[in-house]
Amino acid sequence: MLGMITRNWWTVALRGVAAIVFGVLALVWPSLTVQVLVSLFGAFALVDGAFTLFMGIDSREFNDRWWAMALGGVSGIVIGLLTFFYPSVTAMVLLYFIAAWAMVTGVFEIVAAIELRRVIDGEWAMTLGGLLSIIFGVLLAAFPGAGALGLVWAIGIYAISFGVVLLVLAFRLRGMEREPEKARS
Repeated sequence: MLGMITRNWWTVALRGVAAIVFGVLALVWPSLTVQVLVSLFGAFALVDGAFTLFMGIDSREFNDRWWAMALGGVSGIVIGLLTFFYPSVTAMVLLYFIAAWAMVTGVFEIVAAIELRRVIDGEWAMTLGGLLSIIFGVLLAAFPGAGALGLVWAIGIYAISFGVVLLVLAFRLRGMEREPEKARS
């Protein structure tokens, strides 16, 4: 299992880069229309979901719970596709799409971290990313009237934070690929 996880460190890194790009675009382009925000989020959710699905499927021969990661990837793809098939979605529905995606992603990140704790040091980064996602999703769903600009800023900051956590995890995995003795025995 460790070989699969470390071999695919680059997919975790690409997920992190996609999250950071999405977050930066949201912050530097605060006058985003709902339509543009929907499109950006949809693209991000599709990319993130595709890489997560790939990692889940690739781990099936090593991991009995590969389906959890694959299911997390499928949920990201579905949410991403929904944003493209229903582009006239209102800001409130977009908010709930993003909240649902963040909570589902968070749960699956934590499930994956629990599995990884037996294999590697550094699963805390994935756990932290999962917790950030769940907290962000709950706050977004609980306070939907925070205002459009506040919403864009919150989404941007969350996406950048989540992306940084994924990059930290990716480079830890890359280091373990190069030096397997750093992994837990």
